[in-house]
Amino acid sequence: MMRRLSLGVSAVLTAVLFSGCSYMNMGKVFVFDFSGETRTAYANMMGTIGETGDPAQAMMLEFKVADNLSEEDVFDSMKELADQYNMRFVGEKNMFRIENGKPDQVVHARIGEFCSLSVAKKMLDHSRYYGGFMPCRVLYVEYGDGRRYLITMDMTLALYGGTDKKPINPDLFADMLNVKKAMEEIPRMAASGE
Repeated sequence: MMRRLSLGVSAVLTAVLFSGCSYMNMGKVFVFDFSGETRTAYANMMGTIGETGDPAQAMMLEFKVADNLSEEDVFDSMKELADQYNMRFVGEKNMFRIENGKPDQVVHARIGEFCSLSVAKKMLDHSRYYGGFMPCRVLYVEYGDGRRYLITMDMTLALYGGTDKKPINPDLFADMLNVKKAMEEIPRMAASGE
């Protein structure tokens, strides 16, 4: 019952948000007229939140790691692929490893970091707040039952989530599209062994 109610509320809020309606903030009315890719990006995010209840999942992409690949195979592949996409593998961190974890518990996590320094500089010049997303990360997680995934941020909202108030210039937008493509394809290919 509660799940149906929250899905219904999410659907109504999503409809209001993407209809170009307004919201109130201390007596001020703000109107968003989202269209095209922006509307689609927010609708997809809200759809995932409505379905899963997890806002973090709504902002990420996930790729299941093939059973025949070792963790090192995956990281070696990502390092090699980075060069093909004009990205640099700039670091990695082992977060933790625990023994005898439960099947549905994350027992190991490791992060790979990627960057295109020239694009990063342009993004920071446009908005210093992009720095919170840098460097681009791919998280390797392993569960107690052996399932393994690569997870990375979905950059769709970084490109399409704004308004005409602060547009991204066409050259930077093209560069950011290339980074988005790299950060989708590198983990996808590394997870599948392509």
